[in-house]
Amino acid sequence: MADESWRLPNSVQQLAATVQEPPSRYLLREHEDLGGHLAGAELPELIPTIDLDLLSASNDAEEATKLRSALQSWGFFKPVYQVSNHGMETSLMDSVMTASREFFHLPHEEKKKCSNLIGGKHFQVEGYGNDQVKTQDQILDWSDRLHLRIEPEGGRNLAHWPTHPKSFRDDLHEYALRCKRIKGEILRAIAKLLELDEDCFVNQFNSNARTYARFNYVPPCPRPDLVLGVKPHADFSVLTVLLMDKDVAGLQYLRDGIWYNVPAVCKHTLLINIGFAMEIMTNGIFTGPVHRVVTNADKERISVAMFYGVDPDQEIGPIAHLLSDEQPARYRKMKAKDLLVTQLEHFSQGRGARIADAFKI
Repeated sequence: MADESWRLPNSVQQLAATVQEPPSRYLLREHEDLGGHLAGAELPELIPTIDLDLLSASNDAEEATKLRSALQSWGFFKPVYQVSNHGMETSLMDSVMTASREFFHLPHEEKKKCSNLIGGKHFQVEGYGNDQVKTQDQILDWSDRLHLRIEPEGGRNLAHWPTHPKSFRDDLHEYALRCKRIKGEILRAIAKLLELDEDCFVNQFNSNARTYARFNYVPPCPRPDLVLGVKPHADFSVLTVLLMDKDVAGLQYLRDGIWYNVPAVCKHTLLINIGFAMEIMTNGIFTGPVHRVVTNADKERISVAMFYGVDPDQEIGPIAHLLSDEQPARYRKMKAKDLLVTQLEHFSQGRGARIADAFKI
C-alpha cells in the first residue's frame, strides 16, 4: 500500500516549537510572492468605519455613501454603534479571544479530543487540526485551526466543541448570537443601498443555512519572509464577521495588485467582509476581497471568523431586481454546495483567490 502519510500534516504549533527552519512543504515557491513582498504596504487610508446606528435608524445618506464606497473599494469595513448598545461588548470579545488562546495552549492530546480526523486519518471539515491536504506538492499553511458548525443550532456537533476552558461553549454561544444580530443589520443595510427590499438578503437564509466559526492559530515562524499563515483566498460565504487579534497584525488585503496590511489596534475589533456568494447575488456590484495572513517571527496570532452561508442545496444567482437589458446576469446560477466544492479545491491548490470568475457567464 502506498505511503500516504503526507496527507496528515503535523500540528504546526508543535512544529514551531521544535524546528529552526520550516519544512519545505510550507515554503512558497519562487513565483509565489517572495523577495520581501510578504511585508505588505500600509493602507492608504484608515479602515472604513460604518456607524450601523445611523444606517438602521435614519438611513443616513452620508453613512450609506461611506458603506457603498467601502464595499466597492475594499470589500471590508469596521462596524460601530455610536448610540445604541446593539454592537459587541469589548468584554465578550475579550472572553472569546481568551478562551480561544487557552484552548490552543492546552496539551496537544487534549486538543486532539476535538480532532478533525476520523479514526486519526480521514479528514472532515469540522474539528481541530489543519486544512485538508489533497496533493503531495500542496503548499501548506503555517497555522492550526478549530472549525465548528454554529447553525443550524440543532446541527452542532458538540463532540468537536472544547470542554476546556470551561467558559468556551457559553462564550461562543453568546458571541454567535451577537454576531447573528450584527449580520442581519448589515445585510439589511446592503439591501437598502441597492434599492432592494430590506429583507432581500436576510430572506436568503432559511432554517438550514450554515454558519461556521473558525478559530485560527498562527504560531511564530522562523521564516516569515517565506511562509504564509493562510494562503490567498476570498471567502465562500455571503458575509464574514472577523474578530481580530488586538496585539499582532498579519491580515492583508489585495487591491490593484498590492497587498495592504490591516494594522492591529489597541482593543479587539470586528471586521466585516463580503464573500463570493454575496458577489454573485449582487451580480458583481460588490466583490469578495482577496486576503491572506502572513506570519510573525516572534509572536503567535489568533483570530476568530464567523462565516455566514446559505443552505448548501439552495441555488445562488444574481438577484432578479438587479438585472436589466443594460445589466444582464454576469454569473450563472449554481447550488451553494457546488460553489463550496470549487472553492475548497482551488484553495488546496493555491488557486482560491478568484473562484467566482469560474462561474461567470
